[in-house]
Amino acid sequence: MKKLTITLLFFSFALFALAQKAKTKAPDFALGNFADDYGITYVINDTLWIQNGYAKYHIIKWNPEQQYLVAKNDANNKSDANKYTRIDYMTFNAMEPWKWGFCLTVYNAETDEIAEKSALADRKNPKKGCNGYPFSRMKKLK
Repeated sequence: MKKLTITLLFFSFALFALAQKAKTKAPDFALGNFADDYGITYVINDTLWIQNGYAKYHIIKWNPEQQYLVAKNDANNKSDANKYTRIDYMTFNAMEPWKWGFCLTVYNAETDEIAEKSALADRKNPKKGCNGYPFSRMKKLK
């Protein structure tokens, strides 16, 4: 019985660890080097979102099912340092070279929980669904 309990605890821990790793995994289309339709360049991986020349975000959680991420703003950001950000994203069809877009839904929340629970972007209206503005469109750089 003791061996069974230890085995069950091990598998429970392993499943928990996999679930936590899934929270930090970016969707494949969002990984790499990008430029938006304003000419700003980005480097994005599972744990960092770098908006070159502007800001760095340390990603806490990716939620691919609901298409958003939560991040802590870098301590060296020019504005809203050490605050929390929610970035909503969506993919596009027939909009080449723009494959996907994002919205800084909130960028100055006091906690990650507040950022995550902030109002959602309107993906049905990507031209005005980002707090009245369009989603920033992203294209992959070579």
